[in-house]
Amino acid sequence: MHAVSYTAQWMAAARAQESEREDALFTDPLARDLAAPKGFELIERYVGGGVLEFISIRTRYLDDAIRGILAEGGIRQVVLIAAGMDTRAFRLDWPDGTELYEVDHGPLITEKRRRLDALGAEPRTDRREVSADLTQDWLPTLEAAGFDRTRPTLWVAEGLTFFLTEDQVRGLLTLLASASAPGSRLAFDMLGRALLRSPFSKPFLDALAADGTPWVFGTDEPEEFLTANDWKAVDVSEPGQPGAGQGRWPYDVQPRNRRGANRLWLVRAEIAAS
Repeated sequence: MHAVSYTAQWMAAARAQESEREDALFTDPLARDLAAPKGFELIERYVGGGVLEFISIRTRYLDDAIRGILAEGGIRQVVLIAAGMDTRAFRLDWPDGTELYEVDHGPLITEKRRRLDALGAEPRTDRREVSADLTQDWLPTLEAAGFDRTRPTLWVAEGLTFFLTEDQVRGLLTLLASASAPGSRLAFDMLGRALLRSPFSKPFLDALAADGTPWVFGTDEPEEFLTANDWKAVDVSEPGQPGAGQGRWPYDVQPRNRRGANRLWLVRAEIAAS
């Protein structure tokens, strides 16, 4: 499996470790089996800087975003972009009639299916695998799997934008907007730009780059960035704030007006009005 697939295993290993805590923010009983062979090795390699805490907080934030948005009743079509070893189809409770699309490259989807079948895992909703190259025009493949762009959609992109260039992130947001009916929503995360230049982050970032998975994009103005790319921020939180891991983040949350602070953004957005 190539480097990005190993990143998916790293995320699974982090979820497995969180699930084994007494104060776990969530429980993922499948994660440990999906983390092999490299996931726990990468946890040791990418140690420090609050990365494990952030993965756990982000997972819970997006879990809550999915639950809350679907509870509003207007959306029953959910797309996980670069789904990796995500197991939300198997561990969350889904409203009746929810269609969940997991988009990722074919070899990863095949390997994930093999492991899940061996575990006897059963999804809790209508789960549809979509093998697609996210560097190409992948919306037709999504539509061939049953996606309907005339229905409102919840798009979820967890741990994806870090690895893209600014132009690629802009392209992704505008692409999603082009396929989003009124009422569509987006839940995802972004880096702050300063974090990419921080001496505090350098050993971790250097290890990622050496493994062929560098973190590339960040912005210190997430609301403005969304607005410029056809979305409107509904919530922009940082780890450690209420609803975003308060009490579990090992660092102080810096005031928004402090320039140059290292930041990680957790975002819920809605499609901008035409």
